[in-house]
Amino acid sequence: MKKILSARKIFKTYGDLQVLKNINIDVNDNEIITIVGPSGAGKTTLLHILGTLDRPDKTPDNTIRFNNNDISKFSDKELAIFRNENMGFIFQFHELLPEFTALENVCLPMWIGGKSIQVSKDSAIELLNRLGIGNRASHKPTALSGGEQQRVAVARALINNPKIIFADEPSGNLDSENAERLHNLFFELRKEYGFSFVIVTHNKDLAKRADRTISLKDGYIN
Repeated sequence: MKKILSARKIFKTYGDLQVLKNINIDVNDNEIITIVGPSGAGKTTLLHILGTLDRPDKTPDNTIRFNNNDISKFSDKELAIFRNENMGFIFQFHELLPEFTALENVCLPMWIGGKSIQVSKDSAIELLNRLGIGNRASHKPTALSGGEQQRVAVARALINNPKIIFADEPSGNLDSENAERLHNLFFELRKEYGFSFVIVTHNKDLAKRADRTISLKDGYIN
């Protein structure tokens, strides 16, 4: 099985608190991985480092490789461009911009990448239709239900056709019915498009369905 992401000897310290301790992890192509563990175990910190939103402590031998390129050596500007082109992100509270419509929120990663307004809107409409909320494209986040907001966030994560999607408690703010719909959607998207997912979750049902579950405790992988 092809590795898409590989992290080695990852440490992370905030002040006197060491949050991650010698983490080694691989993510394979077309794989859904869940990261579980108690609050404070370092799950979100690890997700942010794998997704290049944060950097690990500098050590002589730590690496983060994406398709065999050591992206840990990229500059902040290089990382930002790389991240926008290759990674998607879904957060618990969706993080949609309230002044923008659903359509505009989905378009943002393409606009940041320099794509034309019309090409971006065409791609966004296609995704919103695929996710069953095309009729809500002109609505702002406050006019959408929690489940609809999270589907807009999923569409935004997918718009640049990323190789890997990172999700931090994506169903944590949803009721059980909408949470199950969202989880089903992840598996459908993996099957249709071949995305890999790394998902931090407390949802036991989702963890059971994943291809692999990584358990963190006290900064270590159990």
